[in-house]
Amino acid sequence: MPRSYRYLHYDVFTDHLFGGNQLAVFLDGRGLADDTMQAIAKEMNFSETTFVLPPETPGTDVRMRIFTPGDEMPMAGHPTIGTTFALARAGVIERGRTQFVFGCNIGPVPVALTWNGGDLGFAWMTQPLPAFGEPIPDPARTAAALSLSPTAVAGTGLPVQVVSCGVPFLFVPLTARRAVDNVVVNPGVLDTLFAATGASPNGVFVFSAEPGEPRATVYSRMFAPELGITEDPATGGASGPLGCYLVRHRMVQPDKADSMISLQGVKMGRPSHVHIAIGLQDGEISRVQVGGEAVLAGEATLYVS
Repeated sequence: MPRSYRYLHYDVFTDHLFGGNQLAVFLDGRGLADDTMQAIAKEMNFSETTFVLPPETPGTDVRMRIFTPGDEMPMAGHPTIGTTFALARAGVIERGRTQFVFGCNIGPVPVALTWNGGDLGFAWMTQPLPAFGEPIPDPARTAAALSLSPTAVAGTGLPVQVVSCGVPFLFVPLTARRAVDNVVVNPGVLDTLFAATGASPNGVFVFSAEPGEPRATVYSRMFAPELGITEDPATGGASGPLGCYLVRHRMVQPDKADSMISLQGVKMGRPSHVHIAIGLQDGEISRVQVGGEAVLAGEATLYVS
């Protein structure tokens, strides 16, 4: 007889249905082998799918495994926020609780919760402090990898750089929102760029300080074809390092560092608002948080033989 596995479908980093980034949360992943989890994530065909398991290490509340259609992730943002909402709805996280800790492949990932009465209203995940790679020279090569003119990259005067808060991404500042919308990844050129520089990020994150929306700080897109993600509507794992990049390079002043928003997914028709809070102490980054809302889109049962 096939085994049944219940899952919840959430739209994450949005306050309304059919926006944000889709996520499937399997509330009890016990009994599923690694390759079956990977096959299920491919079947779901969302940017990521999560599987909740009993805790494995002291100080954590549950074990969470995160899969894209192509690979398992050490940590990720929209799966953490969405799974928090799913567990609150399922009663695993009791109403009113303000802290919860996921055990992920990268280690413990703490989440802070804010409630609206009996419903979870907002969640903040804490990410590791940033690691900055050396700037990648020759903006024209980066522009070619994105099918852009050299001035779209070089015109910002800012570095193309890998930054990681647990998961590395290549950050490419662009001169205008139109340039962000015009990006088309050239995989062969991008692979050559990475090989020549020794960089091995999980994706390419492009952004502009011309957000086109009053409450947004930047307008962004993210591409990770090697993970089976042609484009991602919202990338929480990249948003922590994005905030660190913006603060490090003075695109955002210190007094605004704890209230940034990345507007992502617009080009895909799934606008997402990813909140970013960077804490500073004596001018150095001391805290990295990414937060947002999530909306239940549906629930179902998957049968596995």
